[in-house]
Formats: sequence, structure tokens, C-alpha cells
Amino acid sequence: MKALTLTRRVDTRTLIVSLLTALVAVSVVSLLIGAGSVSPSRVVAMLLGADDADARFVVWELRAPRTLIGLAVGMALGVSGALLQAVTRNPLAEPGLLGVSAGAAFAVALALVLGASAATLRIPVAQMGALAGCLCVLGVARWRGVGNDPVRLVLAGAAFSALLGALTSLILFFDQRSADEIRFWVIGSLAGRRLDDLLAVLPTIVVSGVLIALLARPLAALALGERMASGLGHHPRLIRALIILCVALLVGAATAIAGPIAFVGLVVPFVARAFVGPDIRRTLWVSLPTGPLIVLVADIVSRVVVAPSELPLGVLTALFGAPVLVAVVRARRLPML
Repeated sequence: MKALTLTRRVDTRTLIVSLLTALVAVSVVSLLIGAGSVSPSRVVAMLLGADDADARFVVWELRAPRTLIGLAVGMALGVSGALLQAVTRNPLAEPGLLGVSAGAAFAVALALVLGASAATLRIPVAQMGALAGCLCVLGVARWRGVGNDPVRLVLAGAAFSALLGALTSLILFFDQRSADEIRFWVIGSLAGRRLDDLLAVLPTIVVSGVLIALLARPLAALALGERMASGLGHHPRLIRALIILCVALLVGAATAIAGPIAFVGLVVPFVARAFVGPDIRRTLWVSLPTGPLIVLVADIVSRVVVAPSELPLGVLTALFGAPVLVAVVRARRLPML
């Protein structure tokens, strides 16, 4: 038994190291290609000491902030998806499908139309919108008695997300000036983001990370059942409330700086569980590098597939994530986590 446990731990660590290595490689590629007409060879020469002002500006002012923001957004969405699926015991739970991203996007769009422009103001607005959206969907699901049905819960979330999306479009329809400014953000993108945006959300991400680390063990106990968790000295309702708060903080922060990016929170925990099983602690560890890896790969593809133009990142993640959703729904027996 000890040998089996040790083997699984080694496998998990090896997987994490492999994912981190791939993440470093993809981050380097993200610096070499993309925004700005600077070739990879010029970037390499600049990094080796060549005096190239244009390459230095493109790398450190355009590509590096975009890469760092992609890392933060990927981690936030990947971990949020794993937490949301664990706390609802629903493999289809995802911030974009349960109204979390839609609530954040609607709140930010409304704030921007009303005059908000600084990221420091968008962040708390997005987090409150994410929290309100998630609570509304979960509340409606429990009220209608479908909280334990994965498909119906997602349908409730999809309906609520569609409603918020329509309201967002209606707001922008009556304010064309703001619509031109917000349209690309609403789709979801890392283009044009500044390092100041990341610094503004960094405290929220750090606080959420510390809280998640403290809640990982109680959440694993909750997976055994409420009675078991209570018998171990934990408080299920408090655990759920704090997890929902963490999800709202993370998704709100990610949405405030990159817009709503769909399906990352669905794909990341799905991939993580395929390698390490349902244990939420191992799933969270694997989700940390997997989320930014998926986001950065999608962002790189968005830069080169229609160069010199770019595709919105949210479009590509939807193309990647939709088949995963279909695969989970079409499974012979939809698992309850």
C-alpha cells in the first residue's frame, strides 16, 4: 500500500514537473512571436545583448505583460473550475457555464458604460458580479430542486448566462462610444493589456491562493460526504461559502483584465483528473500549470493563425472547450464528483 501511494506521488510530481517545463517553453515562444513586427531572431539577439530598441520595446512592453497576464488568467480560471466542480460535485460546472463569467462581464460592461476606466475600479465590480451570478444560478438550481443534476444545473447556468449576455449587448447598443471600446474585451482577449492591470489584481489572486491552500484539506473531506466532513471537525456550509467566494474573486479578477474566457475552467480540471484521479488536492496542483499552459497556447495560436490580425482568445478557447463539454455530456454515465 505504501509502495502504491509513493508511486502515485512520484507520478504526480513528475507530471507537474513536465507541465512546468512545457509552460516555460510556451512562455518563451510567447515572447518570441506575436504582437509587433519583430522576428524571433531579433528577439533572441536582443536578449543576448544586441542594441535593438524596437525589439526591446515589443518584448518588454507588449509581449511580456501579455504573457504574464496569460499565466495569471490561466491559473485563476483553471483553479476556479476545479474548485467549482468540487464544491458542486458536478463535472460540468465551469465559470463560463454557471453564470460566474457572465455576471462579471455584465458588471464590468455596466461599470465601463457608467464611466469606469481604471482597472482598480473594474476589479471589485467584476468580483461582485461574478459572486452574484454564481449565487443566482446555484440558488435557482436549489429552489427548483435540480442542484444535484449536472445537466440541468448547466442548463440553468446557460440560460442565466444568455440573459446576462443579452443585457450586456443591450447596454452596449445604447452607448456606441462605449461599445467600440468594450466589444473586443467582451469577447475575451489578452491583446493590449498592461502590466498595471496584472499588478492591480495580484493582491486578490494571492489572498485567494492562501485561502484555497487552507481549504484544500477540508474540501477533500467534504468530498467524502457532509457527515464525514462534520465528523472530522469541518463545517460544510462554511467551506462551500468560502470556496464560492474564492471562485468569485479569481474569476472576477481574470475577467476584469482579460474579459470572459470560456471553457478553460471546464477543460483544465477534466485533464487534471484524467491523470491524477478525483482527489481535489492533486487536481489543484495539476491545474495550476495546466490552466496557463492552455491559455498561452490558445493565445499564441490566436496571434499567428490570421496574422497580422488576431483572433479573440475567447473564440479559440470555446473551439477547444466545446468538444470536451460534448464528450462529458455524451459519456455513458455522467459522473458525480
